[in-house]
Amino acid sequence: MNSVPNSAGLGAYAVTISRVADNQWHAIENDLVVGRGHASRRLDGRTFLSIDTWRSTVFDRLAAAMLAGQSRPQYTVVDETDRDLRASWERAGFTQWRRESEFVVPASLPTAAAPAGVVIATADAVAEAPLRELDRAIRTEVESAVGWQTMPAEVLPWQGGTRPIDPSKYTVAVRDDRYVGLVRVATMTRRPRIGLVAVLATEQRHGIARALLSQVLGGLHLSGFEAATAEVDETNTAAMALFEGLGARRTGGSLELIHQPGKA
Repeated sequence: MNSVPNSAGLGAYAVTISRVADNQWHAIENDLVVGRGHASRRLDGRTFLSIDTWRSTVFDRLAAAMLAGQSRPQYTVVDETDRDLRASWERAGFTQWRRESEFVVPASLPTAAAPAGVVIATADAVAEAPLRELDRAIRTEVESAVGWQTMPAEVLPWQGGTRPIDPSKYTVAVRDDRYVGLVRVATMTRRPRIGLVAVLATEQRHGIARALLSQVLGGLHLSGFEAATAEVDETNTAAMALFEGLGARRTGGSLELIHQPGKA
């Protein structure tokens, strides 16, 4: 356990910042925990930090301890309305990396037909091998364009084909026996969540994404769900227009902040 005492501006007692585990820090004052820090390494390899304290000076000390000696970028996520928390992370040297809008998408929508020559396949009709091939192709396109590091943390990077993949969570668009687009939905939540919508670059702007979402939302409606949720990067104007065109209602947003060592 590493401890760093500090008493400047913190009250009647000295505050000690202690690293109580590899990914946990405590701020201790007079034998009481007055702040906690946590570092979570997500499956995409990035480390996200969180701090829980009601005192700004304690926040600053915890942030400094958590960032000390770090050579890789560190991230955090804040609600767009939480200006105080954002200001605290900015004092620690974090800057905005990406911004997401959160949407509620109604499930009861008119059916959108797939373009000529495209078939929509779901559940048991989705095969793992061509799904992996499509997954790999989409990731290659994203990496060569905006870079996979710009994707949300929960959208995992390709790991050489070893990452588990569950075809039952996907709906795919098929043209000439080749998968050309996909939607992934998580239903193990209070409200189904649309985790990823992607279409190969050569197949975009033909209505495939809308047809995929129409199929998915229609299935959710038949299962008794009134709506699904989705998060969209606000720089992705095509995706924003797609969801807005489906009647999605913006319910909030979040900011992903980054601390890059060596940058002022």
